[in-house]
Amino acid sequence: MALIVQKYGGTSVADAERIKHVARRIARTREAGNEVVVVVSAMGDTTDDLIKLAQQICDKPDSRELDVLLSTGEIVASTLVTMALHGMDYPAISLSGAQAGIQTDSSYSRARILKVESQRVKSELDKGNIVIVAGFQGITNGMDVTTLGRGGSDTTAVALAASLGAGVCQRYTDTEGIYTADPRVVPEARRLPEIGYDEMLELATYGNKVIHPRAVELGELYNVPILVASSFTDRPGTLIHGGPFMEVRNKARSVAYDLDVAKITVVGVPDRPGIAAAIFEALARAGVSVDTIVQNASINNITDLSFTVAKSQLAKAMEVVRPIAKTIGARECTSDDKLGKVSIIGAGMQNTPGYAARMFGTLSEKGINIELITTSEIRITCIIEEAKVKDAVLALHRAFELEKED
Repeated sequence: MALIVQKYGGTSVADAERIKHVARRIARTREAGNEVVVVVSAMGDTTDDLIKLAQQICDKPDSRELDVLLSTGEIVASTLVTMALHGMDYPAISLSGAQAGIQTDSSYSRARILKVESQRVKSELDKGNIVIVAGFQGITNGMDVTTLGRGGSDTTAVALAASLGAGVCQRYTDTEGIYTADPRVVPEARRLPEIGYDEMLELATYGNKVIHPRAVELGELYNVPILVASSFTDRPGTLIHGGPFMEVRNKARSVAYDLDVAKITVVGVPDRPGIAAAIFEALARAGVSVDTIVQNASINNITDLSFTVAKSQLAKAMEVVRPIAKTIGARECTSDDKLGKVSIIGAGMQNTPGYAARMFGTLSEKGINIELITTSEIRITCIIEEAKVKDAVLALHRAFELEKED
């Protein structure tokens, strides 16, 4: 008997009919002779609705109380899925994150999983139950409820799969897998039958929202294969795993994009030790995540320092940076929130010449100016004008012939 961990996203359990559909899928997995643990997200837009409700009550809700409130969305979904299984005469039990042994640190709204004490889950499986776990949440040593942040249910599922020694974590959503580009932007985008952890981590970090980067990191760390597939069809999906992979002709595998980009530039910065540390340490203390960082060459010991943040964090970042810029003697501090980023991703690109040249040439032919560039071993990312991001995705997908099979 195999143990399978499944995860269903919010769109998959958005209403009563979809919950019953999910229950039927779970039942089929059980009937195939498997032990089944299921992690569910909150129904539809429940989390967003709860945040809006809290903000109507209080301008700045207490972080502890907000986490308790938000955790209820997954509790509702898990109990309803369990009831649907009961209605089909299948033995099932719902567990909160705490009951499932998800232990976290105390960073409310963005907690990290410290360990999974999965004895209760194993005990319920031994009793013959299908176990339905509320995702996105855990509990601290002090018995306070925490939430794991956006995409936290993905992380819950992979963490449970690793703890239980499951053969696979099946992540069901409203898409049929991982594509060479967003099919809504590139109609000829192709589903990838498989992809490596490293490539998927870059995709998830730089714009692909199908699975959360933390879940991919956990999968790679504990060697848990992750299947991404649709909960609405029986098509095969995409398997994220560690290989082995044969070398492929086309090293570029996918194009990702992200419109949640804002740039801050500190103009006329004195080029001396400690300046960058003063800026980025202050941003870190304020909880602002920084992505791309570029410093121009120094002229007469004066330089410009640019970096990007999420648009939602721009105002906070400017509040932090402006007084520091004044203190260090910078000329001014500017921002631009009309940007996006486009990336090409594929293992082996660094060791194969011509990819950067083709990317930059393609963007140039389309009249798209590049603001900033950042790279890794398997990724090239350009920060460009927001209005031209989707044109860039389409052009790059065609330039690298990603619609063709490897």
